[in-house]
Amino acid sequence: MTKYGFLGIGIMGKAMATNLLNAGLDVTVWNRTAAACTPLIDLGAKQGKTAADVVAHCDITFAMVSDPEAANALCFGKDGVLEGICEGKSYIDISTVDADTSNAICHAIKEKGGRFLEAPVSGSKKPAEDGSLVFLCAGDQSLYEDAVDALDVMGKKSFYFPRMGQGAQMKLVINMIMGTMMTAFAEGLNLGDKIGLEKTDILDVIAQGAITSPMFQLKGPLMVKENFSTAFPLKHMQKDMRLALLLGDAHGQPLYTSAAANNAYIKARQDNCGDEDFSAVIKNV
Repeated sequence: MTKYGFLGIGIMGKAMATNLLNAGLDVTVWNRTAAACTPLIDLGAKQGKTAADVVAHCDITFAMVSDPEAANALCFGKDGVLEGICEGKSYIDISTVDADTSNAICHAIKEKGGRFLEAPVSGSKKPAEDGSLVFLCAGDQSLYEDAVDALDVMGKKSFYFPRMGQGAQMKLVINMIMGTMMTAFAEGLNLGDKIGLEKTDILDVIAQGAITSPMFQLKGPLMVKENFSTAFPLKHMQKDMRLALLLGDAHGQPLYTSAAANNAYIKARQDNCGDEDFSAVIKNV
């Protein structure tokens, strides 16, 4: 039986590791704050002493952390992933990072004889809990094929792209579009409110037209109630917007509307909304 590791037990990691355990898979978990692992231990997971320890004792190890800095620290830091990697060990980073970070981690893993796959996910807390995430993969194709059973437990669809870094780039493009859509949606709700339209009526009209979307249907009623319980932290959306803008700059692609949207998220972070759901940007547009 394949032994799986899971590093990073946050909002997403907890849900994903839970689904692996509920599917009867052998899972070892680790988190910088060990107490976060307790609910998973109660479900039958083993607890690793360090990230390196998990990688050394598992066949395939997943990681879900917040940003490129955290991904690099997890891989290259003391007691990190790289210390546990050797021939026969595989590492799948499902964090949202830039292509340069993915490529650097990939090179280091391969240098030690391991296999690497980048597999950032499209989806937030609810899809993670429901096992309906979408995985955007690139890297070692044999690892992708070996991991597909676990990916199928955690998600509804997996894509494999031929060039390393394309999974990371696809995720940034998708989140850039989502983040920009949210700011326009929030502005529309606020404008309607200012001129005396009921926000609930705006949502009902949107639901009947061409611009309806699952995101609007899910987030809209919560935004009307000023319920910003965190499914996808605003600070992480702003991080993804920033990385997408850097990607556009590197390839000479103007991103006018996305740059304006990013400013709204920056302002929201400055106003201490960073740990709220990204829909809390409505308070700053």
